Amino acid sequence: MKTFNIFTNEKDTLPEGKADFLLACSVTRTCEIEGITQAGIPTKIPLTPTLDAEFLINEKVFSLGVLAKTPTGVPSPALITRASHNLSPFSSLEILDLGLETKPQNTPVHNFDIKPSDSIAKGANIKAIEIFSKGMDLGKTYELKGSYLILGESTPAGTTTAAASCLALGYFCKNDFSSSFANAPKDIKSETIRQALALTNIEMGNFEKLNFVSDNMLLFCAGFLLEASRRFHVVLAGGTQMAAVLLLADKLKEDVLMRLQSDNISLSTTAWVVRDENSDIQHLLSRLSYVPHAIYTEFSFKDAEIDVLKKYDEGEAKEGVGAGAALAYANKNGHTNKEVLEAIELLMYMN
Repeated sequence: MKTFNIFTNEKDTLPEGKADFLLACSVTRTCEIEGITQAGIPTKIPLTPTLDAEFLINEKVFSLGVLAKTPTGVPSPALITRASHNLSPFSSLEILDLGLETKPQNTPVHNFDIKPSDSIAKGANIKAIEIFSKGMDLGKTYELKGSYLILGESTPAGTTTAAASCLALGYFCKNDFSSSFANAPKDIKSETIRQALALTNIEMGNFEKLNFVSDNMLLFCAGFLLEASRRFHVVLAGGTQMAAVLLLADKLKEDVLMRLQSDNISLSTTAWVVRDENSDIQHLLSRLSYVPHAIYTEFSFKDAEIDVLKKYDEGEAKEGVGAGAALAYANKNGHTNKEVLEAIELLMYMN
């Protein structure tokens, strides 16, 4: 298991020390569009971030009998993050409720009085500036326990809302976003994005456009990043959705008259995202006004005893719940591919 820089492919790593881990959990009704995502159990996809939160904190779920998994049986990447935590614990492990349909059981959350957002096909119906401001407020007040912070997300259909958000802000990135599918449902995603963008016009300001096309996770995390990175290092744990958070923060900083502390920000993802033929995270990150510190970690399930895990290597799931940064964190702390794999399979045997 090794970690590399996305742009140079040279060996790279996370910052020194222990990390706090925050998981931003949110529901966008976009996830209820048939066929747009497989990040969860069909008809119960809005439950996925609730189950991810429960598993990450408790190693088991309470709101359903089983951990969230795709229709082909691939379990949530929450397994990867929890296994990494079990090997080398984060300095803290906390959940942000950014609009959950079902509150996690036996799981403390930070509550911001945010409701799930609507489908972007008909208008997300959110107050973007308010959500962004709530993120900024947490960025100002969050008390760091370790040396730096890892921020992950669980937002099914979030790559679709991320693409719509970035396109609405004028970024050239139509084909850059990944999917939980091995073969992305491009027609469904493209039509949803087309319907969303049709609700906006060039006379609208940035935040007004995002009222229609974005989601709570993107907006909150972009606001959080602007403020928190002035105080400590923030690692965005994820693929193209977290790249979109960077793009939103880069664009919206002008609206709120702030500078972005780019040297205090990293993005950490999986090799599955970087090598995805249906997306291009490197091109997406190149849209930024600066060259970001972005890394990915090599990890494989080829020696797994539980065969369904091998589907990750075939391009399913790819990322989520901070898996990429969790693998980089395990690698930073000296753990091997074999050790992480065994920790993941132990969790599956227990559930």
